[in-house]
Amino acid sequence: MLAALMARSYGLGKTLLVQTCANVRELVERLRGADERTTELVLLDPGELALQLDAGSDTGLRGALDALAAPYIEVHDDSATALEPRLQPLHMPLATVIINRNLAEGYRLALGIALRRLGRQDTASPCA
Repeated sequence: MLAALMARSYGLGKTLLVQTCANVRELVERLRGADERTTELVLLDPGELALQLDAGSDTGLRGALDALAAPYIEVHDDSATALEPRLQPLHMPLATVIINRNLAEGYRLALGIALRRLGRQDTASPCA
């Protein structure tokens, strides 16, 4: 699945960087480290890490999402792991893709949304 997604993005002139995180702290660090000069869009799959979040705890994830310069798309294979209801970030996702029990299809749809958006940005006219 990953190889096909990378090939698809590369074929359209985009680079797909995949990073896995062992815990919420590492996820926050990666989001805070996203370089606004090279990060055009983030596909965010927090997976089971989302279940570690309590509504009252401050892990820094909301702040990291709010500070993210790039738009992001959440990808989930279980509706129980969606971040927005837990965090209520000010910088909302461009889209949230949830395909229960089918992460591969969720990634396929999310990458399609991302590539369409990035393609539009690359060819957008400054005049509306």
